[in-house]
Amino acid sequence: MIKYKIDVLEELKKKGYTTTIIRKKKILAESTLTRLREKKTSISCDSIGVICSMLRCQPSDIIENTISNEEKIKLFID
Repeated sequence: MIKYKIDVLEELKKKGYTTTIIRKKKILAESTLTRLREKKTSISCDSIGVICSMLRCQPSDIIENTISNEEKIKLFID
């Protein structure tokens, strides 16, 4: 399962990117902002790239993949 390591909107705000500025400059779509607010990780790689550029970081700095035991059983081949 992919999950956020940080509060993306809070980190953007620390860099001066409020949601108002992001909307006015059309940096990210409103649907992306909503997903970030709701902590949903179903955003595009392009959006992750934009966020990483704004935060001057790499994707692994904002998201991580955790694997549940059920996923291990289902996905891993012996």
